[in-house]
Amino acid sequence: MSTSAQGLASRVSGAAVIADDLYKSFGETKALAGVSFEVQRGTVLGLLGPNGAGKTTAVRVLTTLVRPESGRAFIDGIDVLAEPTKAKARIGLTGQYAAVDERLTGLENLEHVGRLYHLPISTAKERGRELLERFDLVDASDRVVKGYSGGMRRRLDIAMSLIAKPSVLMLDEPTTGLDPRSRLAVWDLIEELGRGGTTTLLTTQYLDEADRLADDVVVVDHGRVIATGTPQVLKQQVGGDRIEITFADPCDADRVVEALREQACGEVLVLDERRRVIVPVFEVQGMVPEAVRRLDRSEIPFNDVVARESTLDDVFFALTGHGASENGASADAESESEPEPEPEKVAS
Repeated sequence: MSTSAQGLASRVSGAAVIADDLYKSFGETKALAGVSFEVQRGTVLGLLGPNGAGKTTAVRVLTTLVRPESGRAFIDGIDVLAEPTKAKARIGLTGQYAAVDERLTGLENLEHVGRLYHLPISTAKERGRELLERFDLVDASDRVVKGYSGGMRRRLDIAMSLIAKPSVLMLDEPTTGLDPRSRLAVWDLIEELGRGGTTTLLTTQYLDEADRLADDVVVVDHGRVIATGTPQVLKQQVGGDRIEITFADPCDADRVVEALREQACGEVLVLDERRRVIVPVFEVQGMVPEAVRRLDRSEIPFNDVVARESTLDDVFFALTGHGASENGASADAESESEPEPEPEKVAS
């Protein structure tokens, strides 16, 4: 066995999810261009990137819905490409849009998915009632889903993904389109699942979501992995704390950078049409008064100088030059070139 094969075998035995050098194109658009990452057992991995970065395509490969042109994928040590039916039995999937049947009640939806997993009727009902209680949907269990709110639908959708007790849960942008209260409720739910030992792959373009929920983060852009690490490590890599200066005249941007360059411990970023400068610093204490003095000595007018901790948004700007909510240059291959499969529940 080659060294690389031995290394892959060792990784497969230790990780719950492995994507290994995945390539997938839709026409001339490369949705995946050598994507590799791992999800350790009992952890939450945040897969971050803008629309079209390749997040959903990666999830579809891992859940057997799309076959890559090259590369390998494993779920609980099972080769997804060689044994897709066996791999499906280990996976729970919630897509970008709630895959619930509006004509059925909450309990009937859960029973229906349970039957797709070949559970006996009595077992499907019992498991459905357990999940309705866990997800705070008991009062709505006999109501037709058409009358559910967006947050209730999403909670039911995640519950349906758990009906067969999967070892790996895939959540593809689970809070897209939700109001703030519903979004926080879903966050609480994902945290609860994590505390219970569920292995979760979470794709999102909301960096605050990954910052709160993910144990580890993989950042993808244009079909490639551009950074990996814990949220804290990634933030430290772009300088830890930040001094942020805003000003009215974009012509002053270069002067601001020059005046504050000695304070920086990394690359100084110029953002917002050259009206905001972010200076990375190791220690924020005393930096704001010093920055103000330097700007005054250089006679540079400014609107505000503030200190704040780095966020994953800063990481994304530093890595890509644009925010995670912005589209990259490539087309959104996931939504345009590959239609969303229905239903989104994976069953053998």
